[in-house]
Amino acid sequence: MADVRCIGLVLCPGFDFMGLAVTSPFAVANRYATDTTYDIRVLSEAGGLLRSGCGPAVETERLNKPSAFDTIIVAAGISLPEPSPDLLAYLQEAARSTRRLAGLCLGAFALADAGLLSGRRATTHWRYAPQFRTRYPDCDLDIDKIYVADGNIWTSAGMSAGIDLAVGMVERDHGRQVARTVARGLVMERRRAGGQAQHSALLDFDAPSDRIQSVLAYARQNLRRPLITEDLAEVACLSPRQFARAFRAETGVSPAKAVEVMRVEAAKHMLEQSRLPIEEIADVAGFANRERMRRAFLRVQGEVPRAIRRAAGPLAVV
Repeated sequence: MADVRCIGLVLCPGFDFMGLAVTSPFAVANRYATDTTYDIRVLSEAGGLLRSGCGPAVETERLNKPSAFDTIIVAAGISLPEPSPDLLAYLQEAARSTRRLAGLCLGAFALADAGLLSGRRATTHWRYAPQFRTRYPDCDLDIDKIYVADGNIWTSAGMSAGIDLAVGMVERDHGRQVARTVARGLVMERRRAGGQAQHSALLDFDAPSDRIQSVLAYARQNLRRPLITEDLAEVACLSPRQFARAFRAETGVSPAKAVEVMRVEAAKHMLEQSRLPIEEIADVAGFANRERMRRAFLRVQGEVPRAIRRAAGPLAVV
C-alpha cells in the first residue's frame, strides 16, 4: 500500500484562481506513482468560503497544524498579500515542521514577511522584483528563474509557473519519468525546468527607433554572420561608438548581449522543434562551436542545451 503525503494549499484573501492549478500535477501523479500518493487540502486562515480576487468563492478548511502536512503551498492574488500575524506565525512553524514550504508568485512575499527568505535564493513575478528587493534586501532574488528550490523552501514566478513548480516537486518525489508523464497528461507545451527564464528575453528588445529596429531585424536574419559591433553600426549608419551608446539606451543591453540572446532563442526553438544534432544547431544559430553555445545557454537560460532537449519530449533525439 502506497504512503500518503498531504499537500496543503493555503489561499490568501483575494487569491487568484490560477493558484488552484498547482494541485493538478499532484492529482495526476496519483494515477502513475506507485510508492506515494498525495492527499490535497485547500486551506484558509478562517476556513469556510473564501472569496477570490475576481469574485467567486471556494470552500476551504481552516488551517490545521503544519505538522499534519508534508508540503504547504501559499497562493496569493494579483496584488501584494497582507498576511496576518497568525498566518505569519503559521508559516514560521510550517518551515520547521513540514518537509516543504512554497510560495507561488506573490506568495513569496508572504514567506518573506515571515522572515523565511532571509539568506535564501528565491523568485517571484518579474514585475514585482523592484519592490521585493527593496523590502527584503537579505533575500537573494533570482528573477531569471521560473521557480527556485532552496532547501525546503520553494518559490515560483508568475502564476502559471506554479504548475512547473508542482511538477518539479513530483519529479523530486518520484523521478523524471513520472514527472514527464504528468506533464504530458496536463498537455503542457513542455516541462520547464526551474532554470528557465520567466519570459522570452527578445521581448525586452523592442527598440523605439526605426534605426535600432532595423539592426535587430538584420541580426535575427543573419545569425550565422559574425555580427560584431562594427558591422551592426554600419547597418545603423552610425559610428561604432555612437551605435553602441544608442543601442544600449534603447534596449538596456550591449549589442553583443542582444546577439547572444537572439542566438540562444533561435537555438532553443530548434532544440525543441527539430531533430537536428546539437552541433548543427550551434552552427546554424551562429555559435562558433557546441561549447560556446553551452556557456551562452547557461548565462541566458540557466540550463544547458541537452537539458532543454530532454525536457522537450520524444520528438527530439540527442
